[in-house]
Amino acid sequence: MTDETLGQIGDEIIFENEFVRVWGLRLEPGERQSWHVHQLPYLVIPLTDGRNEMHWKDGRVVNTAEVPGQALWRMPGAAHELVNTSDWTYRNILVEVKTAGGAA
Repeated sequence: MTDETLGQIGDEIIFENEFVRVWGLRLEPGERQSWHVHQLPYLVIPLTDGRNEMHWKDGRVVNTAEVPGQALWRMPGAAHELVNTSDWTYRNILVEVKTAGGAA
């Protein structure tokens, strides 16, 4: 796998400004999201229950158990892919943090 073969972080960007980029992701049962890498810290906000596997280049597999309304903080890191191992459609919102905001 090379950097040229990496996919997008989500299906579509649903909002973006100078502070954040917000992605929507939908995975059907058994569907595999392409290999991708996060360059920015981010939040994952599940919209549905999630029973997924994160596969890492070094062979690690991490099982996830997500529930709607959670907010999961993650730091940028190595390339990985996500597999929906459930028998339902998994959806989430992913918020990449580009920079700290200014004064309120």
